[in-house]
Amino acid sequence: MDMYDNPLIVALDTASRARAKEFRQRLTGAVGAFKIGKEFFTAEGPDGVREVVGDAPFFLDLKFHDIPNTVAGAVRSAMRLGPRIVNVHASGGRAMMLAAADAAAEGAQATGRERPLVIAVTVLTSLDEDDLATVGQRTPLEDQVVRLALLTAECGLDGVVCSPWEIDRLRRECGRDFKLVVPGVRPSWAPGGDQKRTMSPAEAVERGADYLVIGRPITEAADPGAAAHRILEELQRG
Repeated sequence: MDMYDNPLIVALDTASRARAKEFRQRLTGAVGAFKIGKEFFTAEGPDGVREVVGDAPFFLDLKFHDIPNTVAGAVRSAMRLGPRIVNVHASGGRAMMLAAADAAAEGAQATGRERPLVIAVTVLTSLDEDDLATVGQRTPLEDQVVRLALLTAECGLDGVVCSPWEIDRLRRECGRDFKLVVPGVRPSWAPGGDQKRTMSPAEAVERGADYLVIGRPITEAADPGAAAHRILEELQRG
């Protein structure tokens, strides 16, 4: 099952190549894609990514945030791995996001691969209003998310990572074709973890999420495949 017809992206948040491969084997066919983040990439690098994901769709979640030239180089290098989604921090600004979009197109063409979705992170789902205030951000959290999402769209990127609580407003402000990749979703039967702005998977999809990034409710389940199928069944029931 592919990410085009299955919205579940499972986060392989582990530093172990063997454990990541086990998850891939147990979840292939139950989820649409896998997410490779900083923990695994730092431990195992590009070779580890190639070995673990094989030809499966994956989201390379490295949240690039640097000067435009550096981010462009990183995105071009990432294209050699063939991700379906790559991301940057929207707070890196207009020039950086434009450079990332151009580099993704160039890198995909050079490798003969499909251009991935290039999306931006707005405000991390682990943060709330109090957290933003401690770093000097006085604008209401949702307004900051929308401001960064609109800038992302102006730069020609495909969408954003956002909290489920921002879906309604982002759909109104950015349109239906703007992709919303949504972490912070947890079925009612899973522990809350460290994300503060959460919602059930079914409600997030009903509101307009395109993809759901889910980690521990699946990977820490006694049977990860069964947990993924249970979430899919809940989505189908609405």
